[in-house]
Amino acid sequence: MRYGPIAGVPMSVSRVIQGTMMLSSEALDASFALLDEVIENGGNAFDCAHVYGGGDAERVLGAWIEARGVRDKVVIVDKGAHPNADRKRVTPYDIASDLHDSLARLRTDRIDLYLLHRDDPDAPLDEIVDALNQHAEAGRISAYGVSNWSHERIVEANTYAAEHGLRPLAASSPHFSLAEQVVDPWGGCVTLTGQRGRLAREWYAQAGLPVLAWSSLCHGFLSGRYSRADIEAFPDDCEEGFLRWYRCATNLTRLERAFVLAREKGATVPQVATAYLMHQPVDVFALVGSSLPGEFAANAHALDIDLTPEEVAFLEGC
Repeated sequence: MRYGPIAGVPMSVSRVIQGTMMLSSEALDASFALLDEVIENGGNAFDCAHVYGGGDAERVLGAWIEARGVRDKVVIVDKGAHPNADRKRVTPYDIASDLHDSLARLRTDRIDLYLLHRDDPDAPLDEIVDALNQHAEAGRISAYGVSNWSHERIVEANTYAAEHGLRPLAASSPHFSLAEQVVDPWGGCVTLTGQRGRLAREWYAQAGLPVLAWSSLCHGFLSGRYSRADIEAFPDDCEEGFLRWYRCATNLTRLERAFVLAREKGATVPQVATAYLMHQPVDVFALVGSSLPGEFAANAHALDIDLTPEEVAFLEGC
């Protein structure tokens, strides 16, 4: 495992971060075994959110941390202020409400890295940054950042923080992967891939702000379970989300090339796709949704795969 710093987080963070959407109180033994495997393979960071499983993911993660006595050995990344069916919810009130819920569910007095799950471009930045800073000063969060915010809004937020002597945003979690996002999966998502993400990628490379790349394997598109021919054969009305979100000629070519490179390196497609992220000029931490025994260990092995600039260009189709 490799690790990297995120300003304000009390320990170095594993470059592969385990997601928690698959955790379930109805499968507690299997959930605990999955989390145990992460620790056993050097992972120390877990990505959760107030909305995952209606709070169940946080409850299971908190119960496991307490049962194993590992609170000071793990990094909790949690998210709040997700929109609901009625409103966007990026307000000081909703941030506080979600945060207190999450702390109770996680059975802890602090969250190491707290991210706002979505943005509301109409929400006043001063109120948001002030609220996050107050929670940090109170010790409820060690560091804070955002998910699915444009880099322009991040610049504005950090400019305000600097002008008022407040803590800046310490990290950002957009979509970033080898495959371009063709369709926004849920609305309000921000991606760094493709031509539309070029300026953002350049900014992140220059600013050095850590990127926690969600859906780094594109919901199974880059899992290696499906070849180009398999994906092309799926009917247009197939309900598999990754087909609607990622199926296009560019991505199919990149998938095909990932298979080629995987064979050459004795690796798997998801390992090559994760290694691709680690060879970008951006400070990347890859979020993965390992759910089967041995899967996290396999994902972590991607950190041992070296890619030359020519191989990166090959994957991109350049």
